[in-house]
Amino acid sequence: MMPPAERKEPGRKWAIALAVLVHLIFAAVLVFGVNWQTKEAAPVMAELWNSLPTSAPKPVPKPAPEPEQAPLPEPKPQPKPVPKPEPKLEQPKPVKADIELKDKKKEREKQLKEEEKKKAETEKKEKKLKEQALKEQHAQLEAEQTALSKQREAAEAAHQQMVAQMAARAAAQATAQARLMNDAIGRISSHIRRFVVMPPDMVGNPQAEFEVSLIPTGEVLNVKLSRSSGNPAYDNAVERAIRKASPLPLPTDPALIGRFRELKLKFRPNE
Repeated sequence: MMPPAERKEPGRKWAIALAVLVHLIFAAVLVFGVNWQTKEAAPVMAELWNSLPTSAPKPVPKPAPEPEQAPLPEPKPQPKPVPKPEPKLEQPKPVKADIELKDKKKEREKQLKEEEKKKAETEKKEKKLKEQALKEQHAQLEAEQTALSKQREAAEAAHQQMVAQMAARAAAQATAQARLMNDAIGRISSHIRRFVVMPPDMVGNPQAEFEVSLIPTGEVLNVKLSRSSGNPAYDNAVERAIRKASPLPLPTDPALIGRFRELKLKFRPNE
């Protein structure tokens, strides 16, 4: 009787291949993990395309562990290269044109400074002259104002003096005319009294006043009793005497004749 043929399990080859792949990956991680350079391992993803069989697979024999590798010695640090000194660049020597340009520039700056200095001195002198001219002008104006003030004061004093003189002259003339008037009226009154006929019953010394109108020749135009003496007989006697005395003696001064058109005459019996 023949022994039964061994039945192959489906998917066994794929399981074995997957196990071998996992071990290889694990060994690679151990090898690179002890290295002095730290490197991140890329993740490994495996996909199973065929499903495992329903029956449990036979245990895979574990491979013998590989011997651990000794850590590699760390590399010695390389000394930093010493930088070579840069070669110094020689400054180019100034050419003759540059020297002349600098000299001209310095000469121009010096000339500008001298011009600014002269300008400042000129402005200072002009300012001083203007201030002096203003002072002289102010002094002249003050002198003119003082002179004008003195002239006004002198003119005012002269005017006051003239007014005083004229007033004194007028007063003197008025006094003289009043004296002449009084003298002329006295002569006229004396002339009229010679024609007064006293009444026989006259008692006392009462005063009668008359207003007399004259023409330039001294003739009497009108006689008016302005205030009675209280004795009609005496009043009538004086009025008749004034009319009989016409023409009355007037002064010969032309300045006084015009003032003898209207006279106020006073009479008393015992004068």
